[in-house]
Amino acid sequence: MTCYRYLVLTLTAMACLPAWSQGLRAPATPATSAPLAPLPAPGVQAGDYIVAVVNAEPITNQQVRAEVERIRRQLAAQRRPLPEAREMARQVLDQMISERVQLQLAREQGIKVDEPSIDQAEQSVASQNQLSVAQLRQQLQREGIDLQRFRDQLRDQLLLTRLREREVEARVRVSDAEVEQYLTEQQERSADPANQQIQMAHLLVAVPEGAGEQQVAELEAKAQRALQRARAGEDFATLVREFSDAADRANGGQLGLRTADRYPPLFLEATRTLAPGGVVGPVRSGAGFHVIKLLERRVSGLPPATVTQSHARHILLVPSTQLSEAQARDKLNDFRRRIVAGEADFATLARQQSQDGSASQGGDLGWATPGMFVPEFERVMDQLAPGEISQPLISRFGVHLIQLLERRNAPLSARDQRALVRNMLREKKYEEAYGNWVRDTRARAYVELREAPQ
Repeated sequence: MTCYRYLVLTLTAMACLPAWSQGLRAPATPATSAPLAPLPAPGVQAGDYIVAVVNAEPITNQQVRAEVERIRRQLAAQRRPLPEAREMARQVLDQMISERVQLQLAREQGIKVDEPSIDQAEQSVASQNQLSVAQLRQQLQREGIDLQRFRDQLRDQLLLTRLREREVEARVRVSDAEVEQYLTEQQERSADPANQQIQMAHLLVAVPEGAGEQQVAELEAKAQRALQRARAGEDFATLVREFSDAADRANGGQLGLRTADRYPPLFLEATRTLAPGGVVGPVRSGAGFHVIKLLERRVSGLPPATVTQSHARHILLVPSTQLSEAQARDKLNDFRRRIVAGEADFATLARQQSQDGSASQGGDLGWATPGMFVPEFERVMDQLAPGEISQPLISRFGVHLIQLLERRNAPLSARDQRALVRNMLREKKYEEAYGNWVRDTRARAYVELREAPQ
């Protein structure tokens, strides 16, 4: 997953993850940094000095150490192993240099982040940590993190996100031919059982050794009754507990997601033409009669057969010279208050106010598969319960208010499958483009690494 595109992950990382786990990726080939003095013992204040200069902007020893200490505290709180101190300091410095180069470029290009955007980012961090904003601030205070410094970090992350959207995101394209080629290659690979992953459940009506024809017929009829009830829609796990003689009856007869070559050939042949959710039987083996349900069939590298879809609607306001981002946010907050209070209807406001093509449909976006919307929009939508209305959120298109109407699990159509493959290929291309952009951006900057004073 491309972390920078999922803003909440980047922002949450500011509060709970190491620097190299954040949205900024380290260059593919680590730069050689100047030696850093060993970390001081607790309570001992080391003298400050410049360890790097980035386009005339210094990075000091104390800045690096403060970041290292923050990460050390958080790793300790999570009971995760601590990296070797000197190597950790090198990585932190390298990360800070890359960030500094990109922030300078963002400011040169006139990219700005206003206070409402930082407020929204702070709310996102709080929500992802299941806290209110007030509780988040209390937590920061307990950890010795200055609130203004924290908000400055959020501002920097937003600047970096917007810079990358402009510099990298817009350049990445995936053609129809590339999608078709990928699908063809994966379908050819699927002929190898080792590339298929299958999840089945079964119930077994055991046939004792030496059973006579009459007893075998009765046991087969029992399995047949179970099959008919399963096909009529009864819960398969319940039927397993009622009918099955197998040891796995307690877990609904599930055999686990495994490659096809790890299933008995008898089971594979019986389910070869079965769609997920289908039931087949009775299938005779040496143990008895099986009724088999195909739960899932995956081909490595291809999207799953079913997917969770969301049906939502939204109101979009596009900031302009007449409407600032903050004003759009305030306006949508008022819409939300009125809708929740029953004073206004979401669809009516969308028709009257939304600046999106969906306005004529009351903001209705129809059923959407994962990856259909931009990540910052989809992330918020995915957190909503049916009927719930989001807080205003900012995307590259403007400021949105979202209401989730319903969710469903649905089989992937050929069109949806291609859309998911396109997104996957785009993500891969983005990773490559991003890495190249980071290296090029840093190569154009003046970076001077300085030795620790003797």
